[in-house]
Amino acid sequence: MTTTRPSRLAALALTATFAFAACGGGATPSPTGAAPSDGPTDEPSKAPLSGTVIISGSSTVEPISALIAELFNEEISADVAIEVTGPGTSDGFERFCAGETDISDASRRIKDAEIEACAGAGIEIIELKVAIDGLSIITSAANDQVACLTFADLYALLGPESQGFDNWSDAQALAAELGSSSQFPDAPLVVTAPGEESGTWGSFIEIVIEDFNEDRGQDATTRPDYTASANDNVIIEGIAGTETSLGWVGYAFAEENQDRVKLLEVDDGESGCVAPTPETIASNEYPISRDLWIYINKAKAEANPAVAAYVDFYMADGTIATALEEVPYVPLDDAALTESQAAWADRTVIGQ
Repeated sequence: MTTTRPSRLAALALTATFAFAACGGGATPSPTGAAPSDGPTDEPSKAPLSGTVIISGSSTVEPISALIAELFNEEISADVAIEVTGPGTSDGFERFCAGETDISDASRRIKDAEIEACAGAGIEIIELKVAIDGLSIITSAANDQVACLTFADLYALLGPESQGFDNWSDAQALAAELGSSSQFPDAPLVVTAPGEESGTWGSFIEIVIEDFNEDRGQDATTRPDYTASANDNVIIEGIAGTETSLGWVGYAFAEENQDRVKLLEVDDGESGCVAPTPETIASNEYPISRDLWIYINKAKAEANPAVAAYVDFYMADGTIATALEEVPYVPLDDAALTESQAAWADRTVIGQ
């Protein structure tokens, strides 16, 4: 049996399924979300901030929001219970538009149909970009037969026409038909990857599959015959457990498990083989990059001071950067962060 090292992301994901709260008095946050001074003040005293914040959605964004919840409880108020769960972006939006959550984490942008569902329920949505991620194509760390895959390769191995391909070499003819010169090994192809409820699945479809499917008269989807999960840690376990496996997860989970999984380089047909790193993801040189988001129910933020204070803290200068020291996604540049901060400060609603 292989013993695995403790995972910071796995620990955050486990802890986040419970409420982040502690007993004792909490400080009231300032309007900017920063912790107040301990020094004397002429301001009248305020009651400690308390209440509950419910966040659900992307398992990719979950570690960011969970760590910021920990920091909020440490620095702003220990009396606010913050529940963070990661069932997947689509499932998160379903709960959000049903009014069950205050904030929805998302590893893709909200769809028009989801905006309409929220609007039908009278929910006004504030959209905030929080970080950048690179989808990492992964195999087992023991796999020395594959180093770089093109978009055509990925379609041939994982797209809607690859159903039934149990061996890497089964995809050889289709990849060649699509213009690839890659040589696949004669080895079992065991796929473990996100399912349809995951924003990581949706991003893979949008960035990779949609380059090919319409021209070939196919649906924008993946092959259905693989082990699917919305839990990135389950995917890591599946990939690590099979030598010639294939799948994809967000960069943070792949990077943290490089002793167990191998991050493959990707060639979009223009730049050659590029490995995912914080630098190549930030520069968009790595071709499978995507933005990460949080969505706030405006009415709940107005009615619940704990929700507003949590997002104040999330958007405060330095908060996301501090979280990303532990969770290795890529920070926004100054202009993009300022845009998100302004959208929150102005309570800018989608569609207005």
